[in-house]
Amino acid sequence: MTPRVKVCGTTNVADAVQAAEAGADALGFIFAPVSKRLVTAKAAREAGLAAGPTVARVGVFLNQGLDEVLRTAEAARVSAVQVHGSLPGLYVRHLAAYYPVLRVVRPDELTGAAREWAGVPGVTLMLDAPEPGAGRPLDWAALRADFPAGAWLAGGLGAANVAQAISELNPAGVDAVSCLERAPGRKEPAAVRAFVEAVRGTAGAGYPQ
Repeated sequence: MTPRVKVCGTTNVADAVQAAEAGADALGFIFAPVSKRLVTAKAAREAGLAAGPTVARVGVFLNQGLDEVLRTAEAARVSAVQVHGSLPGLYVRHLAAYYPVLRVVRPDELTGAAREWAGVPGVTLMLDAPEPGAGRPLDWAALRADFPAGAWLAGGLGAANVAQAISELNPAGVDAVSCLERAPGRKEPAAVRAFVEAVRGTAGAGYPQ
């Protein structure tokens, strides 16, 4: 299957609607206070609803308390959560009782995380660069042997390189932010469309499906 497409760092209704019209499967709303793309629960709720019922709404968090994550996720009406940082396994398992979880890991954490979360209901791994949102791609070829089936991929992805990333790792989904922006939190519609089209174009192109 062609990987699912997530457009992260969405902050407003116009960008959410445009991404949905371009064919994105999911939108990411960042609630980590340190982010340049921080959005309120109210703004995320409005943008997510405007995008329509077929687009998944993912709340993105970094080392935030479980109660805060659950309160924000409910207020924003997200359909899944994505968690970054140093988090105990019990935290992630508890969260997965409420929402599907994308557990983000760095390359040096990938092997251990793949063993820990293999077959755990509600938890999917996402491999990201050490500095999420910085626009720096990973060395996909070097990671091929350790990349688990069903995992997602992020880190410096855009229209120019996502097909190569898919050919190397065959991820279940791809996530982009910085390469789709004109400024932090403001999408460039042409870049979003090109990214979605590049991912869709991998179907039938000889890449693993």
